[in-house]
Amino acid sequence: MRALLRRLWFYLVAAFAAITLNFFIPRMVPGSALQNFLAKMNTASLTPSQLQALEAQYGGGHQGLVAQYLTYLGNLFHGNLGMSTSLSTPVSTVLGNDLPWTIGLVGSATVIAFLVGTLIGVLAGWRRSGLLDSLLPAATFFQAVPYFILASLLMLTLGFYGGMFPTGGAYDTGRFATVTPGWNGPFIANVIDHAALPAATVALASIAGWIIGMRNMMITTMDEDYVLVAAAKGLPRWRVVGVAARNALLPSISNFALSISLVVTGSIVTEIVFNYAGVGREIFNAAQAADYPVMQGILLVVTFTVLGANLLADIVYVALDPRARKVA
Repeated sequence: MRALLRRLWFYLVAAFAAITLNFFIPRMVPGSALQNFLAKMNTASLTPSQLQALEAQYGGGHQGLVAQYLTYLGNLFHGNLGMSTSLSTPVSTVLGNDLPWTIGLVGSATVIAFLVGTLIGVLAGWRRSGLLDSLLPAATFFQAVPYFILASLLMLTLGFYGGMFPTGGAYDTGRFATVTPGWNGPFIANVIDHAALPAATVALASIAGWIIGMRNMMITTMDEDYVLVAAAKGLPRWRVVGVAARNALLPSISNFALSISLVVTGSIVTEIVFNYAGVGREIFNAAQAADYPVMQGILLVVTFTVLGANLLADIVYVALDPRARKVA
């Protein structure tokens, strides 16, 4: 428990620093959310009370920087992320509509890449110089290709020319709509069909790291004394490999949390390419419209996601490795 509390204190400090930077960085660039909003409407028709209400909503005006910061913290602790200047909708509502799509896409792709890559790495480390080692160059190639290029290639080959998967959107809409949104089988199948190419992009771009990392750790672990002793006792081969894999898995757990940040940023690019409904497309639209509240809200959510993933990895690591508890 002491080890986890020390880690929790570090993440609380990191979260506070992220919140502070998220407030000050947009205010260091020219313009503001209030000025952007006022430029889109007729300010002559605004009464002083309405202008004062807008200043309180978007910040700026006659408020000092410290007063704005305190107001920002107060709103944040009450779940108020501000109002979108381009959509005239609370940022929390915008995120509530977009986050489930990104979480579903990133979550499924990350778990698939981690499980498949780890399994291939275990087998490749066990059967070194075998057939599975031939997969390493191909996996490394996909990892080296930038996300937007890999997404475009999959869209052209499997979507546009192959016709195997849809080339954009989260589900059929408009005149192409063949399903009714809701918790029904046809709609869920249609959503999975649209998510296949974006998820494949994220998975292919990240699976090589899991394969190579797990393979190298398995090769090192298989030569450890306790593994050799387990084999000398006559244990079944699969149990010996399981003992080695459990210890070789520990570094992958730490790398899993660190890779979340890369996967999240990669999924943003992927969502833009596939026009997929999620925070990636939303932050792109917000940047074009200079919608600072939405950009701040999305960046804050991404930061908390990375910190939460790292904290969860620390909890699992401490639970699996007694040495981590003793050192702390």
